[in-house]
Amino acid sequence: MKKIGITTTVPIEVLLAAGYQPVDLNNVFITDPSPERLVNIAERAGFPLNCCSWIKGIYGVCMDYGIDSVLCVTTGDCSNTIMLMEVLRLKGINVVPFAYPDKPNPQQMRQALKTLAEVLGTSLDAAEKVRAELEPCRQLALKLDEVTWKESLASGGENHLWLVSTSDFNQDLPKYHHELQKLLDQCQKRQPYPKEELRLGYIGVPSVYGQDLYHYLETKGARVVFNEIQRQFAMPRPGNSLAEQYSNYTYPYSIYDRIKDITTELKLRQVNGVIHYVQAFCHRGIGDIIFRHALRLPILTLEGNDDFFLTQHIKTRVEAFLDMLQRSRRRAKIAEEV
Repeated sequence: MKKIGITTTVPIEVLLAAGYQPVDLNNVFITDPSPERLVNIAERAGFPLNCCSWIKGIYGVCMDYGIDSVLCVTTGDCSNTIMLMEVLRLKGINVVPFAYPDKPNPQQMRQALKTLAEVLGTSLDAAEKVRAELEPCRQLALKLDEVTWKESLASGGENHLWLVSTSDFNQDLPKYHHELQKLLDQCQKRQPYPKEELRLGYIGVPSVYGQDLYHYLETKGARVVFNEIQRQFAMPRPGNSLAEQYSNYTYPYSIYDRIKDITTELKLRQVNGVIHYVQAFCHRGIGDIIFRHALRLPILTLEGNDDFFLTQHIKTRVEAFLDMLQRSRRRAKIAEEV
């Protein structure tokens, strides 16, 4: 299958139906042995220092890995993608734009999907058949999510890794299914995480720290049991059609649609506190104002750029946040006993 890069989670069913293998450029970037090298490629090409490192990383991947076709999401993700698309065109890369509707409307989404299918030389009927083929893998990913928060048998890092990978299923659907099933089988043989651990929610885009943040939290007696955007990649509300599935996918739409999903899951999963990750120079960081108003839980906001590891400053802030949550929980327990 001919590879096509994607700049975020997109209706990959249409791409697969058209004979393309989607490649999530974000995942390639962040798992590269030297993501700094990919950022440097973009900066040497003229990308400004105060541009998001994800955008620069995507450009670096396209140049370094020989990606010659990219599906760029122009509405519903990153505003910088529009200009990235123009630069990729300049470099001779075939660019296919895709815009999510401005609101979660199945009729509008159906038209957007139909247009994309026509551009790529396929049909919605063919894409619906692929949707059915992907369903077992999506269900396994959501099963891992349940095993994480309900059974306490999977780590926050495992949850993050396998859910975020549903954007392209690591470019190998059978292998993804086999390895995830193997992990789920292993989880059933584990001892549950201790009940006294702090339960955290993670909202916002996946961070430049990869799994390091999750590992560090667990060394401090806390575990992420809700990864907001990563879970959305797995399509937790598939509906009855592709149009419904991608209308129920919250990330491209209003922050208030996301808040409805977030508040429901935080309560269901008995979360003690929330980490909100924002990327430096990203417009979505302004949404922190709204989250702090809407979510009735303590929030730690972390901003990352191109360090790709937890600095001592970040570790100190995380430790202070966890200490505050522990003290708050102890006070609540004492109050109950009185």
